[in-house]
Amino acid sequence: MTLKSDLHPPTIVGDGLAELSERLRKPLMAYFRRRSADPAEAEDMTQEVFVRAMRREGETDVRSAEAYVFTIAANLARDRARTRAARHAGRHVSLDVLVAGEAPFDLASEDSSAETVLIERERLRQALAALEELPERTRDIFILFRVEKMRQAEIATRLGVSVSAVEKHVVRAAAHLARRLR
Repeated sequence: MTLKSDLHPPTIVGDGLAELSERLRKPLMAYFRRRSADPAEAEDMTQEVFVRAMRREGETDVRSAEAYVFTIAANLARDRARTRAARHAGRHVSLDVLVAGEAPFDLASEDSSAETVLIERERLRQALAALEELPERTRDIFILFRVEKMRQAEIATRLGVSVSAVEKHVVRAAAHLARRLR
């Protein structure tokens, strides 16, 4: 005797992608939020899981749609982490090292003269010292905005403040740095 389930193995679409999305969206968002401080990225990654599941529809015999979706989610999280690590490898230097005047070797270009390198290191030291004078929240917001290139709305969401507050912190920090570095 052949069972109906043996003739037609379950698929993501067969289980109802819309129903599956509705049932798993919150758990997936929570999964990605634990791995990213950015709610927009968690939403994007959740959506990407369902896009990947739709692309594979019909190619895979899915016995457990939930396990399959979370396997996609785990692979996506791993891919994003690898990409992020590769993109940022070697770009960050400890603020403590720079403030102490111990500039890393890669700050100097081979084409730079020794005098230019020393002048640029001093300017960097002054800028970092000026940043250290700012209140912690203002400094953090400024660094997220100018160095990490985050949007003000993302910063506001991440820190639980209004976009207007983020704008004010950025302006305050920029004005302080302009005064100190003249």
